[in-house]
Amino acid sequence: MLPEQTMLPEQGAPVVSRRARRLTSAAGALLATLVVVTGIATRETGNAKLREWTEDQAIPTVAVAQPNAEASTATLDLPGRLEAHSRAPIYARVSGYLKSWNADIGTAVKAGQLLAEIEAPDMDQQLLQAQADLASAQANVVLADAQLKRRQTLLASNTVSHEEVDQRIADLATKQGTVKADQANVDRLQVLTGYKRITAPFDGIVTARDTDLGALINAGNGGGPALFVVSDTHRLRVYLNVPQNYVPGVRLGTRARISVPEYPGRSFVATVEASAQSVDVASGTTRMQLAVDNANSELMPGAFANVHLDLSSDVAALQIPASALIFDQGGLRVATVGANGRVVLKGVTIARDMGKVVAIATGLAAGDRVIDSPPDGIAAGDQVRVAGDAMGVGGSTASAATRRQGRS
Repeated sequence: MLPEQTMLPEQGAPVVSRRARRLTSAAGALLATLVVVTGIATRETGNAKLREWTEDQAIPTVAVAQPNAEASTATLDLPGRLEAHSRAPIYARVSGYLKSWNADIGTAVKAGQLLAEIEAPDMDQQLLQAQADLASAQANVVLADAQLKRRQTLLASNTVSHEEVDQRIADLATKQGTVKADQANVDRLQVLTGYKRITAPFDGIVTARDTDLGALINAGNGGGPALFVVSDTHRLRVYLNVPQNYVPGVRLGTRARISVPEYPGRSFVATVEASAQSVDVASGTTRMQLAVDNANSELMPGAFANVHLDLSSDVAALQIPASALIFDQGGLRVATVGANGRVVLKGVTIARDMGKVVAIATGLAAGDRVIDSPPDGIAAGDQVRVAGDAMGVGGSTASAATRRQGRS
């Protein structure tokens, strides 16, 4: 039996002392306190781990791309329009009626070949009248010269005065001037009469005919269509509008490839031979002219063509994916990952857009780590995790507490 216990004779059972009860109560309270403290500590540890995991999950994972500094071999495809090397709309110089025409569309003609003839009776009558006026003026000159010589003979015998001789000299000069004027008028009408025959100005093809037998012909263009259009198609010109930022890469002598819808899979070699050296304010482009050989007459003037140019470049521009570009209120920028794993936004300018890849002119360095397809709402200073980086977030082993301290 324990010394603290006392047997009550009348009950026959041991009695616990007051001191034992106090010890038991203290031990129970201590145990309860230990359980509570342990629970609280365990919960705080779990909360801390949960916060750290939540913060880690809130950090976006991004893919980075290294700018490519290889030499640019960019190409440019632009629509162009084929035109004849020489093209002459032919209008009539005399009025009348079309007497005949000898060349239809598609006819190959030589320089000086007769295309059509105009019947101009009014012009013929004007020429006859001018020739009659010239003959009359010439007869007047002969008469005035004879009278002057007769007066000069009588002047020696003082039969006529010097004044009368001078008058005859002036009259002869006037009539000689009239002869020259009438002769010039005859020559003019003879030249115009020659224009009743419409001829080809150079070797080429008749690409348009807009007249027919008996049609009324008005002299000059009169705002109407040309009677004929003759085009030299042995060589063709190709006109295209080059955007301003590509103009330095398209130099005189640059070779290009021409393709047209009627010859799928084929291309024709052309050469840049002229530039307007100015920018159209409406379109922001520079008009350039290319020449292409067409000795086989396979290409047609007026046709649409696709022009493929290989652009030249003196500088190896940095190339990045087009998906890395950010367009917002801050302008054109790219997001890069700094050494501490935080986002750095850099403003850039594009040298050349090649579709999936863009060449950057300014704003990037070769060693920058550019974020490809940056998340929406990304801002400077945001913490990011680089995909496939074994060092952890942003390439460092910083703990969540360190990152929180950095943000604060």
